[in-house]
Amino acid sequence: MAISKNLQNGTLSVLGALAICGCASPSLAVAKADQEALVAALDDEYRAEAIYAAVIGKFGDARPFINIIEAERRHAAMVKAEMDRLGISYAQANPWLDKEQAPASLLEACQQGIIAEQENIALYDKLLPSIQDAQVRATLTKLQAASRDRHLPAFERCVARGGVMGRGPGHGMNGQGRGQ
Repeated sequence: MAISKNLQNGTLSVLGALAICGCASPSLAVAKADQEALVAALDDEYRAEAIYAAVIGKFGDARPFINIIEAERRHAAMVKAEMDRLGISYAQANPWLDKEQAPASLLEACQQGIIAEQENIALYDKLLPSIQDAQVRATLTKLQAASRDRHLPAFERCVARGGVMGRGPGHGMNGQGRGQ
């Protein structure tokens, strides 16, 4: 009986602590800032995917959109994996799909891509200082680096070309590339 009473008191203590911190699992007490950062990151990745899907829907397989949309999907999967690890619920399907409009031209789409990637980098600048979980920090740092080091330069090159698909390294005379 004493073991049962101690177990019951311990369970109530853990449940009380969870109620105070708003955590879902006693073994994975998630800092509120980490949870909010992951929710914001997933929403941002979902929205980027939806915008780039609208551009592809309007203009066809235009670079850099066809490459970056796949990256955005991988990024969303990385964020979801962290959310799964920490027991944070999220929308499985992208709620932004079919709700975003493509701009009038590819040049405009690339200009908006620059702004979106700059905003994404700034979002991570804002979120990262408050992250407590090392794995969450590593994931979000990796996503920020992709925006800064790959996506932003790709959109800047697109604008420099006037919104015309380029023939970068590895691309043949027809500009179609090799499955990139």
